[in-house]
Amino acid sequence: MPTAASPIKSPIRHFVRGSLGTGVAVAARAAGSLIVNKLFATYAPTGGLTLLAQFQNLMAMLTTLPYDGVQVGLVKYLAPLRPGSPRYRAWLGAATVLNAAALLAGAAVLAARGLLGWEWGSLTVFMLGIGLITGQAMLGSALLAAGKLRAYIGLTVLLAVLGTAATAATLLGGWPLRVVLLAYLVAQGLTLLPALGLAARAGLLQHLQPAAPMSRLALRRLSQFLLMAVSTLLFGKAVDYVLRDYLLATFGPARTDLWQAVAKLSDNYTMVFGAVMSSVFYPRLAALAGQPLAARRYLRGVLGLLAPVLAVGLGLLFVCRDWLLPLLFAPRLLGAREFLAPQLLGDWAKLLSWLFIFQLTARARTGAYVTVQAGSAVVFAALLAGLLPHLGLAGAVWAHTVRYGLLLLACGAWHLMRNEE
Repeated sequence: MPTAASPIKSPIRHFVRGSLGTGVAVAARAAGSLIVNKLFATYAPTGGLTLLAQFQNLMAMLTTLPYDGVQVGLVKYLAPLRPGSPRYRAWLGAATVLNAAALLAGAAVLAARGLLGWEWGSLTVFMLGIGLITGQAMLGSALLAAGKLRAYIGLTVLLAVLGTAATAATLLGGWPLRVVLLAYLVAQGLTLLPALGLAARAGLLQHLQPAAPMSRLALRRLSQFLLMAVSTLLFGKAVDYVLRDYLLATFGPARTDLWQAVAKLSDNYTMVFGAVMSSVFYPRLAALAGQPLAARRYLRGVLGLLAPVLAVGLGLLFVCRDWLLPLLFAPRLLGAREFLAPQLLGDWAKLLSWLFIFQLTARARTGAYVTVQAGSAVVFAALLAGLLPHLGLAGAVWAHTVRYGLLLLACGAWHLMRNEE
């Protein structure tokens, strides 16, 4: 007779197997990111690494609504449909309209705020690149919804290769940083062309009619997914951008590069973790949305597996800090080791808290999700205001640690209260 624990073991084994199965795409993205960081740390002028992070942050701000909003909903609604059917075309058309609207809104903000301080020609190229990668991401979502995982992985690998190659060619060629950054973006955007070919080959673009009437139902339902994306944009990406801008102005490029080095290291393993959780953990959790007890047991099982694994992995990074930082970045950034311990501790709490937040997404608890994001951002801002004047640049790292420590405690307490209901 199976024991009570038997139903739990199979999902955990599924989680482990699925995590290993996403390795190619995740490895390509991580390797590309590490190489780009190394190139900027080695060949760009002082402050170049921070400028790269600020540029990538701005890219993320302009693509958050399409990526974390429209595309997430698109996968949900396209998955059960036959490509080329009227309903399929309706959802794809609505996603195209909403993506275009989000990009136009982003372009308006960019023009009004004068972000990056570039002239109109460079800003035009920048928005062109953003449009290209947004289109590629939408087609990638359609491929993913159709189960074309190999094509999706191929696009991910190609995007990483092209972005890295363009960065290397322009940096080593002595081009200005503005040209390097734009080349990095546009090269990734060029993956739209193979994405179109793969989507057409898979039959995803058949019977499309550009002048077809728009489905109000599709627009309304996809728009609902924008709410959580808006909270991520306002309380996540925008906060990071403002913080980096403040640190640059207060501590200067050279000193801020030290903080940015540990933040960039964090971004790399956070990207890997997020990709695995989104492709393996979240779908299983969403499938259990109608079974609250099973969902909680699954969450606790994954939490029990990941808590020690993450602790060991992050601990190894700390032990290897003296050779890892010069290897991944540049010898001049070895001083970043003073910020590494609190960063790793905060990241441990952050990654574990994500498991609980995924539960809100899986259950479509939009209000609770937005409340958590807003509350976390307010606490972070208060911590920065209190710690930066007393601890200097280290205050930013300790604010990160305390923020996510409190968030993990709050999520754990909420989970325990739910179990008692």
